[in-house]
Amino acid sequence: MRRRRPRGLSPAAYGIVVLALAACGSPAAPATDTVTVLAAASLTEAFDQLSADFTADHPGVTVELSYGSSATLVQQVDHGAPADVLALAGESAADPLDRSAVRSSTPFAGNVLEIAVPSTNPAHVTGIGDLGRAGLKVVLCAPAVPCGHAADATFAKAGIIPSAVSREVDVKATLSKVRLGEADAAVVYHSDVVAAGDAVTGVPIPEAVNTRLRYPIITLTGDPSAQAFVDYVVGDRGQRTLRSFGFTSP
Repeated sequence: MRRRRPRGLSPAAYGIVVLALAACGSPAAPATDTVTVLAAASLTEAFDQLSADFTADHPGVTVELSYGSSATLVQQVDHGAPADVLALAGESAADPLDRSAVRSSTPFAGNVLEIAVPSTNPAHVTGIGDLGRAGLKVVLCAPAVPCGHAADATFAKAGIIPSAVSREVDVKATLSKVRLGEADAAVVYHSDVVAAGDAVTGVPIPEAVNTRLRYPIITLTGDPSAQAFVDYVVGDRGQRTLRSFGFTSP
């Protein structure tokens, strides 16, 4: 509805009054907060879902996710990269982290290694012993990243020298070699096999030689929204989501 200017009030003065009334009557914009989360590549699908669920429950809060190898993420934080939360694949991955930057650290998930092969398994890989077979194209994570370090430990326990043709920067790059048909097998995490669905087939590694990792979630700032996100991840709903993506309790 158009307002009528009262008699005796100049147009300029009337305009000031209208603007003042509009400002008083308009609801305040909702407060916004951004939580920056750096997470291991193996957490991609799970944290995408956790972020969506968390922000749905917390209007005005945005979660910015960045994924990579745990070793790279720790280096980024140590070199001053801005982050509120850091989630790593394995507690040992946090060893190089500047402890003065850590406010709290909580184990929130577990994972084990698994062999991923193309869905039709053309090389007929049936167990870890096959990964030492001559001519088999095996892809592993780089030794410096948790999935590569864990794979090396597993092969040592099994007494197997794998016929590795490449070692990739993180677990997703390793798995992609199988998905693209460039490798006969790869050693990744069980959660990655679950996330890949029908694109790959998983071949279990016996518990006696497998390597289990406990994932820590690390709070780096005192932002209340960051702590709320961590609480959500370690809480019942977050844990159910993680289990649905192939992770176990820590």
